[in-house]
Amino acid sequence: MISPVVFIGVLAICFLLGSLPSGVIIGRVFFHTDIRETGSGNIGTTNAIRALGKKGGYAVFLLDFGKGLIAGLVTLGIAHGLSSPTGVFTLEEARAAALLGAACGHIFSPWLGFHGGKGIAVSVGCLFVTFGVVGALIELASFTVVALITKRISAGSLTAAVLCVPLSVFYFHDDLLACVMSALVGILVIWAHRDNIARLRAGTESTVGKNINGKGGNA
Repeated sequence: MISPVVFIGVLAICFLLGSLPSGVIIGRVFFHTDIRETGSGNIGTTNAIRALGKKGGYAVFLLDFGKGLIAGLVTLGIAHGLSSPTGVFTLEEARAAALLGAACGHIFSPWLGFHGGKGIAVSVGCLFVTFGVVGALIELASFTVVALITKRISAGSLTAAVLCVPLSVFYFHDDLLACVMSALVGILVIWAHRDNIARLRAGTESTVGKNINGKGGNA
């Protein structure tokens, strides 16, 4: 069990980790460009590939994925190292808080005026701790299959986000707070894709491989 102070600290640390705008940093430092001025203007992997090429885009994905994984691992270390018999929050709640904090930081980055990406890569990284390896791989598989079938990254992302809700219930059915926090991430990611949803419904969403002037940026 962990104390309220430690729990809030976990949320704050994970928020700050998630808020690091990998796409903007890599674009400016290594490519001397602002990916927000290209394509969809999003800072995530898909638009980074458009703006920076495959190497730059994959680097953005790895950093976004990595900061989510690090957020989860740091949380585990803090929760185990600062556990207390008088604490009120469980380890499951700390793991869910890591996911929520990292996703919120990425989507609402204070370094970018509380704008950011759409939360997929960072969330999947953290899910390896929050849900465990099997749960995270299920999310990755659902994303990959739907993205390949539809040729739309946003469709795969939305599938993974929707799946986060029942998986939250499955993994945290005996811990209401942990369940709500992790399910909220799925809902938040769906909200972040609201423009993609509108384009999917209109049949105008970009497919994989569209040129950099497309407007279907994701993640």
